Amino acid sequence: MRACPINCTAVKQQLRTCFRITNDVDRMSRGNPCQLPAMLPDYDPNDNEAGMKILEDLTENVDRMQQLVLEEIITRNARTEYLEGFLNGQCDMQVFKDKVPVVNYEDIKPYIERIANGDSSNIISADPIIELLTSSGTSGGQPKMMPSTAEDLHRKTFFYNLLVPVMNKYVNGLDEGKAMYLLFVKPETRTPSGLMARPVLTSYYKSSNFKNRPFNRFNIYTSPDETILCSDSKQSMYCQLLCGLVQRQDVLRVGAVFASAFLRAIKFLEDNWKELCSNIRDGHVSDWITDPSCRNVVSLILSKPDPDLADLIEHECGGESWEGIIKKLWPRTKYIEVIVTGSMAQYVSTLEFYSGGIPLVSTMYASSECYFGINLKPLSRPSDVSYTLIPNMAYFEFLPVNKNRENGTHDVQCNGVCKENCSEDVETVDLVDVKLGQYYELVVTTFTGLYRYRVGDILMVTGFHNKAPQFRFVHRRNVVLSIDTDKTNEDDLLKAVTKAKAIVESLGFLLIEYTSYADTSSIPGHYVIFWELTSKGSNHLPVLDPKLMEQCCSAVEESLDSVYRRCRRKDNSIGPLEIRVVQHGTFDALMDFCVSQGSSVNQYKTPRCIRSEEAIDILDSRVVGRFFSRNAPSWEPGK
Repeated sequence: MRACPINCTAVKQQLRTCFRITNDVDRMSRGNPCQLPAMLPDYDPNDNEAGMKILEDLTENVDRMQQLVLEEIITRNARTEYLEGFLNGQCDMQVFKDKVPVVNYEDIKPYIERIANGDSSNIISADPIIELLTSSGTSGGQPKMMPSTAEDLHRKTFFYNLLVPVMNKYVNGLDEGKAMYLLFVKPETRTPSGLMARPVLTSYYKSSNFKNRPFNRFNIYTSPDETILCSDSKQSMYCQLLCGLVQRQDVLRVGAVFASAFLRAIKFLEDNWKELCSNIRDGHVSDWITDPSCRNVVSLILSKPDPDLADLIEHECGGESWEGIIKKLWPRTKYIEVIVTGSMAQYVSTLEFYSGGIPLVSTMYASSECYFGINLKPLSRPSDVSYTLIPNMAYFEFLPVNKNRENGTHDVQCNGVCKENCSEDVETVDLVDVKLGQYYELVVTTFTGLYRYRVGDILMVTGFHNKAPQFRFVHRRNVVLSIDTDKTNEDDLLKAVTKAKAIVESLGFLLIEYTSYADTSSIPGHYVIFWELTSKGSNHLPVLDPKLMEQCCSAVEESLDSVYRRCRRKDNSIGPLEIRVVQHGTFDALMDFCVSQGSSVNQYKTPRCIRSEEAIDILDSRVVGRFFSRNAPSWEPGK
């Protein structure tokens, strides 16, 4: 086997130049002359100036940092079974790009399953794999398992710490109160090898990095760790909301991971505010809260009866409308922190209804595979959110994709031939070489054993911060509806539903949730969209005008791409689009089903297209109205 040709002394000097650090690099690389540094500069997260300086250094030195990242990953892992099969012991970046293929999950699944079943981590990683991270279960079907190492937890902590100085740059006084972040865990499962398999956020919240985190005056939560770590999601939600209400005057920001999770919390509050007020009035936690850790810690916060606070909450929650309820209950709130990009964008109008004008902030872009990027302009409108990829988190490559003007899909360019699922002979683009306005699929090489792995996210370059590209999340690859030659992706479906829901919203209704499926039980098949509607300010299902709902069906069809409209109007290969209105709480039942099948409560996102017959049965059993488009949509050749 060949020796590693990388000059470690030169690498350390380059890192000093990038980060202006000395002892940390020597400490991280001490003991192994070819063990490269971990590239996580150490700093006090309470020091905003130091945090911003690191971000500026990272985004100014993107090319150099990306080279160092790939060099370190190759050097550490060149002798793993997976890489040695391609590199033959060579620690060379160009050989890596020439020999190591771009892969999908199915390509690496056998290696990960071997580790789950007891084989050595050295199959794919020189560092011990300490757990496997499961995907949300709603992106592309079954949960996938991603390798994770102890160092990866430190990398996530570094990433989270970088969010703080960015927010402090735009919002003053965040150290003068607390954050009411509603965070949850899912009980983990154990693989045959003994490794835990759990969602990425459950992994982090259960780690010592989170539980033993140093004091940060900018990140004090109203929720005690015991309530976050409670495995009973209902008890966890109740206790976290109770703590947040009791400490309402201290709350400066509220949020959850996804917009959908935050809206579920609002619905939970709507259903349980009377009981919460009773607890506050009596100074006693409800008897059904049986988790001892939760009960003890919440009892300390509740401490004594507070009838005045209970009266205030009753007055606000018992009003005619819940419009602006967040501002009414937590009057000092400066922003709501939730992810509102991608499929979460459909929740923006509902969040705005409840928020009372409070800004919506989407801070980060991450997945089970890796933490990717930060929103450096957090107060931008949800539709304008872009993420700057942080170049020391992983090695980033990009597959150029073309937006097909006729059918609205994104096709990967593979040596001039468009093949959505190709994994060989792919010409990738480096992070520093992406072009403004172009679409790409993200490919990552991580520190944890993923090499040139297709994440499945389609991104568009929107700008640059220093020399670091910024990206808008467009949609997940391969999430589509299709009956004939039509292909409707998640982003285009969202746009069409947004057009249609404006019709009902103008009359005082809210679209709470939606999903869809391609119904091929009849000929021709047709699109079915399930809608859960409510009247603004109540949980009651509105009385629906059939003609109005038929207009909504037509609005969706008119907003879809030309191939769909051609199939409907000219080819008659697709039947009239159908909207099925479901009763209140239906999408909670769908979530319960998905969680029972392995999805994480904390990471759950309503699937925009469902294929499970059981899930469709759950929705169909709660349908209260069915409406079809009466007229075929307009279509002309070339338009």
